[in-house]
Amino acid sequence: MRDLVAADEHRGALDLDEDEPSIQLYTSGTTGRPKGVPRSHRAERAGGLSQVLQHGLSTLHRTLGVMPLYHTMGIHSLLAASLATGCYVAQPSWSGEHALALIEAERIDSLYLAPTLYFDLVHDARIAAADVSAVRAIAYAGAPMTSALVERVNDTFEPEIFVNHYGSTEIYTFSVHRDQRAKPGCAGRASVNARLRLDPSGEGEILCHMSSDEAFTGYWKRPDADAKAIRDGWYHTGDVGRLDEDGDLWVVGRVDDMVISGGENVHPVEVEDVLARAPGVLEVAVIGAADDRLGQRVVACVVAENGVTAEDLDAYCLASDTLARFKRPREYRFVTELPKSPSGKILRRMLRDQQ
Repeated sequence: MRDLVAADEHRGALDLDEDEPSIQLYTSGTTGRPKGVPRSHRAERAGGLSQVLQHGLSTLHRTLGVMPLYHTMGIHSLLAASLATGCYVAQPSWSGEHALALIEAERIDSLYLAPTLYFDLVHDARIAAADVSAVRAIAYAGAPMTSALVERVNDTFEPEIFVNHYGSTEIYTFSVHRDQRAKPGCAGRASVNARLRLDPSGEGEILCHMSSDEAFTGYWKRPDADAKAIRDGWYHTGDVGRLDEDGDLWVVGRVDDMVISGGENVHPVEVEDVLARAPGVLEVAVIGAADDRLGQRVVACVVAENGVTAEDLDAYCLASDTLARFKRPREYRFVTELPKSPSGKILRRMLRDQQ
């Protein structure tokens, strides 16, 4: 460290063009081949600052650094810690046991994880004895969190702030909702740098304007992908959304994940949110399968405790006040685990390929 301080300043460190590339990330590849996303110094700084503000991070905050640094959540957690003079406590590989030990020993007060990692934490047998009282800010991103998991996380950590951070590698933040206890799963309102709208000509696809300070300028050597995703100054997220009576945004699924069964649109997330509450269900992912009569039938891939049957789950769906009968799964596939990306996203594509 003494040698670093005594050394000459790196030439050009303070006069770089802020629009020049700072880092190149890659999309998760959950729906196809990953795409390179060059991001400028300006966009990365804006993303870090918006995270500090919208996650309620204080100076000297202490955050757990376990999301991969090649992933947008991981690198922006590191940048946010740097910008707010916080402490980034690195955990090289995921383990619920190790994470709980670090939370306790390092007095971690900020967590920003994918929902699957929160699932691992709150279902770890050691959680009851762990001291997690320092945690005041909880945030998640990368995938929807079911209302059942929101409640479990809230009961476990009792955070002051509970944020759903909705965004992407291309434009770091689309929207945020800072009180998940009030509206579990809600994506909230446009972030400080974003302008959002629902595409009126399609299925309600969520669009974000490219004027965001956090936006990329195009994919790496993929003009085909640029033409598909960037049109008339708007970035097409590929997500389908709706607005509630308060004007808050809800993400109801991916355009590519939509199941069209008997001519009706079924969003996997709304079915998953119901099934995640069923007794004995640990994890669930919903996909569409080819069906001669319906075109597609709704299929639930379920990780469950021993003894749970398809009949139990069908009865639970039929008794639901929020799920229409035609949207309930017509098939249940019990699996030992769901395929996931390194950042914790469920890979529905792999589930569909296994049919």
